Amino acid sequence: MVTREQLMIDLQRIEDNDYHLNEGEVAWDYITWMLQYIGDPQPELRDNLIYATFAEWISGRKLFNENELREILSTILDDEHLFYHLGSEEDQSVFTRTFSVLVVVLILQRHREQSFLTLAEFTHLKKNLIRYYVEEMDLRGYVTEGGWAHAAAHGADALEELVQCSESDQDVQLEVLAAIQRMLYNGDYVFSDDEDDRIASIVVTIIEQELLSPSLIAAWFGQLEQCCDWPRSRSMYKTRTNTKNFLRSLYFRLLHHQRGADLMESIITTERKLNRFA
Repeated sequence: MVTREQLMIDLQRIEDNDYHLNEGEVAWDYITWMLQYIGDPQPELRDNLIYATFAEWISGRKLFNENELREILSTILDDEHLFYHLGSEEDQSVFTRTFSVLVVVLILQRHREQSFLTLAEFTHLKKNLIRYYVEEMDLRGYVTEGGWAHAAAHGADALEELVQCSESDQDVQLEVLAAIQRMLYNGDYVFSDDEDDRIASIVVTIIEQELLSPSLIAAWFGQLEQCCDWPRSRSMYKTRTNTKNFLRSLYFRLLHHQRGADLMESIITTERKLNRFA
């Protein structure tokens, strides 16, 4: 087994060599080692080297075939990666989970380019991805000791890829919207590291690609008002703040794109209900 220090040296050399390997080296040999250290607490290895190498080899150079991508995905979705200590807070296990979900993003991008997951495999992935997004409790953005955790943002990136897959029907889209509401309604964290924009990207994509009818999306906006009826509490204030920020991000994203004009009034109506200063 390669040590952490040797892996850093090797991956830095590979990066310096434009992600080419030396003669006799095999990319697949590095996968096991990168998966072992995918949640390393130091961003130099986790973010700058391991994730960057995954991104280049999976999305950039497309080094792995369908069976190899399936094998990577199977490992990513296990209890040592995406679900590693799921439910814990304020510890380093969050990095394993949030950087595992970024690999899911890369694999979904490959699947969208050329479908290789069966419907059963896609459904299994969808269930696990939504379970992760709903059950993740450590929602810190940038962590002073360790760098980016960013669970809400990384998970949103994966959900944005998921909704664009040909297998994502109306039921899947609505499941994703429900998971977004659960994230906004987490009650503990007020997002401050652009999570609202990353989450809004999912809904922008659904609207722009007409993946759901405007009436269903408008009805979902109405559901976001539910927290207004809660008893006053810190949880209620945080939920309302997250939801307002999300709606404002979505409004201006649609305005910039000049899309979703028929939904603007619904967004404004919901924001007005959530905004006690309106």
